[in-house]
Amino acid sequence: MELPFHIFLLGSKNLLTYAKYLLAILIENMIFYQRLISIVLASCFAIISWLSLTSNVIAIGGQPPLLNQAAPEFTLPTNTGDGSISLSDFRGKWVVLYFYPKDFTSGCTIEAQHFQQDLPKYINKNTQVIGISTDSVDSHAEFCDSEGLKFPLLADTKGEASRAYGSWIGFISVRHSFIIDPHGILRKTFVKVNPIMHSQEVLANLDELQAVWE
Repeated sequence: MELPFHIFLLGSKNLLTYAKYLLAILIENMIFYQRLISIVLASCFAIISWLSLTSNVIAIGGQPPLLNQAAPEFTLPTNTGDGSISLSDFRGKWVVLYFYPKDFTSGCTIEAQHFQQDLPKYINKNTQVIGISTDSVDSHAEFCDSEGLKFPLLADTKGEASRAYGSWIGFISVRHSFIIDPHGILRKTFVKVNPIMHSQEVLANLDELQAVWE
């Protein structure tokens, strides 16, 4: 049975009213989300600007240890030697201590490769290179075998050393590096690290520090 024409017309008017109502809600929501996106973007830019202004003082992973003070001591398991390494094992040597996020990732692999390529230069400067991440000892062993690394990688699985050096964020180590003198005193901190250029940057700073060190 067909519906009477006046009922159909009444339904059409109601449908048109409902469509206008939906359109108004849609426009209102669009305006709200545009404002929300603007607020979020402004907040992001503010945070980025703040980090840029403070990154020379505060590392992203936290407050780094103070320069010209004793570097935080640690003992961590490793895939080389006796199975564990302490910072105090290297008294009488310079130490380049670098934290990195993850074995086998592109940036960390590049950084490790450059440290390995420059390893003879570090040896000539009486300097020990040490890498630290939250990876396991087994992961470090595979990483060293894969990339031919001849310097120790330490397993900071609980993040204790990373926290002590202001190089911890969430559940991984942040890419920061430190130069420690033969007396165990922290002499240089790097919180803006480019994996490709970093080893050369460290060597240049090491030359400057050793030139004036007594």
